[in-house]
Amino acid sequence: MSHARNTGAMQASLRCGAQTRNGETCRAPALRGKARCRMHGGAWGSGAPFGNSNAVKHGFFTKDAIAERREVQMLVSEARKLVRRLTHF
Repeated sequence: MSHARNTGAMQASLRCGAQTRNGETCRAPALRGKARCRMHGGAWGSGAPFGNSNAVKHGFFTKDAIAERREVQMLVSEARKLVRRLTHF
Protein backbone atom coordinates (compact mmCIF):
# COMPACT_ATOMS: atom_id res chain seq x y z
CA MET A 1 0.00 0.00 0.00
CA SER A 2 1.20 3.45 -0.82
CA HIS A 3 -0.61 5.28 2.02
CA ALA A 4 -1.13 4.73 5.72
CA ARG A 5 -4.70 4.19 6.85
CA ASN A 6 -6.05 6.47 9.55
CA THR A 7 -7.99 3.94 11.68
CA GLY A 8 -7.11 5.31 15.11
CA ALA A 9 -10.46 7.00 15.72
CA MET A 10 -12.37 3.90 14.63
CA GLN A 11 -10.34 1.62 16.88
CA ALA A 12 -10.66 4.01 19.85
CA SER A 13 -14.47 4.34 19.61
CA LEU A 14 -16.75 2.75 22.16
CA ARG A 15 -18.06 -0.71 21.31
CA CYS A 16 -21.66 -1.85 21.38
CA GLY A 17 -21.33 -4.59 23.97
CA ALA A 18 -24.76 -6.14 23.37
CA GLN A 19 -24.92 -9.88 23.88
CA THR A 20 -25.04 -11.71 20.56
CA ARG A 21 -26.70 -15.04 19.80
CA ASN A 22 -23.49 -16.95 20.34
CA GLY A 23 -23.13 -15.44 23.83
CA GLU A 24 -20.28 -13.08 23.06
CA THR A 25 -20.44 -9.29 23.11
CA CYS A 26 -20.95 -7.30 19.92
CA ARG A 27 -17.75 -5.66 18.75
CA ALA A 28 -19.35 -3.19 16.34
CA PRO A 29 -18.78 0.50 17.13
CA ALA A 30 -21.56 2.22 19.03
CA LEU A 31 -23.31 5.08 17.27
CA ARG A 32 -22.41 8.64 18.21
CA GLY A 33 -24.23 9.55 21.41
CA LYS A 34 -25.58 6.04 21.88
CA ALA A 35 -24.48 2.96 23.80
CA ARG A 36 -25.40 0.45 21.07
CA CYS A 37 -24.61 -0.12 17.40
CA ARG A 38 -27.13 0.26 14.57
CA MET A 39 -27.99 -3.43 14.71
CA HIS A 40 -28.72 -3.53 18.45
CA GLY A 41 -30.96 -0.53 19.00
CA GLY A 42 -28.76 2.49 18.40
CA ALA A 43 -30.48 3.45 15.14
CA TRP A 44 -33.02 6.27 15.07
CA GLY A 45 -36.56 5.03 15.60
CA SER A 46 -35.58 1.80 17.29
CA GLY A 47 -36.86 0.84 20.71
CA ALA A 48 -40.09 1.51 22.51
CA PRO A 49 -42.12 4.64 21.77
CA PHE A 50 -41.88 7.58 24.17
CA GLY A 51 -44.39 7.58 26.99
CA ASN A 52 -45.94 4.55 28.60
CA SER A 53 -48.89 3.77 26.37
CA ASN A 54 -49.26 0.39 28.09
CA ALA A 55 -50.42 2.14 31.26
CA VAL A 56 -53.51 3.60 29.58
CA LYS A 57 -56.58 2.27 31.36
CA HIS A 58 -59.28 0.77 29.21
CA GLY A 59 -61.88 0.40 31.98
CA PHE A 60 -62.71 -3.27 31.38
CA PHE A 61 -62.02 -4.27 34.99
CA THR A 62 -63.50 -1.30 36.82
CA LYS A 63 -66.14 -2.05 39.46
CA ASP A 64 -68.86 -0.45 37.34
CA ALA A 65 -67.98 -2.48 34.25
CA ILE A 66 -67.88 -5.75 36.20
CA ALA A 67 -71.25 -4.98 37.83
CA GLU A 68 -72.76 -4.14 34.46
CA ARG A 69 -71.54 -7.41 32.93
CA ARG A 70 -73.01 -9.36 35.86
CA GLU A 71 -76.38 -7.67 35.38
CA VAL A 72 -76.35 -8.50 31.66
CA GLN A 73 -75.45 -12.12 32.44
CA MET A 74 -78.35 -12.35 34.90
CA LEU A 75 -80.77 -10.90 32.34
CA VAL A 76 -79.59 -13.33 29.67
CA SER A 77 -79.86 -16.34 31.98
CA GLU A 78 -83.37 -15.30 33.08
CA ALA A 79 -84.39 -14.86 29.43
CA ARG A 80 -83.08 -18.34 28.58
CA LYS A 81 -84.99 -19.87 31.52
CA LEU A 82 -88.16 -18.12 30.36
CA VAL A 83 -87.70 -19.36 26.78
CA ARG A 84 -87.14 -22.93 28.04
CA ARG A 85 -90.28 -22.74 30.16
CA LEU A 86 -92.36 -21.41 27.26
CA THR A 87 -91.13 -24.01 24.77
CA HIS A 88 -91.83 -26.99 27.07
CA PHE A 89 -95.63 -26.48 27.05
